[in-house]
Amino acid sequence: MSDRRAAASIGAAVAAMVAIVALGAATPPRPDVISTDRLGPESGEPVGDYLARARESLSGTDTGDHWALLSLTTGIPAAAIPEHAGGLRISQVILHVPIDRVYTPPIIVPVPAGDAAALDAQHAAAGTLRYATPADDRARQVAATVTARLRADCPCVTGLVLRGALDELRNLASGKDVRAIQVLPADASAGTFALVPLLPEQTGTAVPGPDDGPIPVPDPVPAP
Repeated sequence: MSDRRAAASIGAAVAAMVAIVALGAATPPRPDVISTDRLGPESGEPVGDYLARARESLSGTDTGDHWALLSLTTGIPAAAIPEHAGGLRISQVILHVPIDRVYTPPIIVPVPAGDAAALDAQHAAAGTLRYATPADDRARQVAATVTARLRADCPCVTGLVLRGALDELRNLASGKDVRAIQVLPADASAGTFALVPLLPEQTGTAVPGPDDGPIPVPDPVPAP
């Protein structure tokens, strides 16, 4: 129980940041501000081109630590995060709840060092979404369904921002469920690079999916 309370405290510490990201449930994303350093595909970029860029970014011989985006082929449960991170420092956990033909924004949760924070990121995101203020009824329904599925421990972790050496990141790139790892130059600083996740369902071009489908009723969540 003490570990769980500690993890909950960590989740609360990042709640303000998560809340800002969660507000994206109200509207699709706007075009990104131009940034020198960026993890993730450009808007409208062919996914094949991005994957090739990501592979190329892993080349090099320096031994310094780099920031990197690990994109998964499918959503995984939060409990599986440590085995996919290979012991590297996790900086951000990327969550996405897919709903057929309904736009749902990725949720990016910054976490401090240690597995406990990463393991609790999904519950922290679900808790914070309760305080979001969506713009209209549809956005409110989407937020309710997304929150319920996060609380029910859906396999909704789709990416991680990591920090590690090139050799370590290259080893991870061939791991289970890993779609791509894109690496920034070693001189990239924390908090100064743009981040746009590559989602598993983005297979042709990096654009948001359609938003014309019905929103399912939130699944009931068992009492803790």
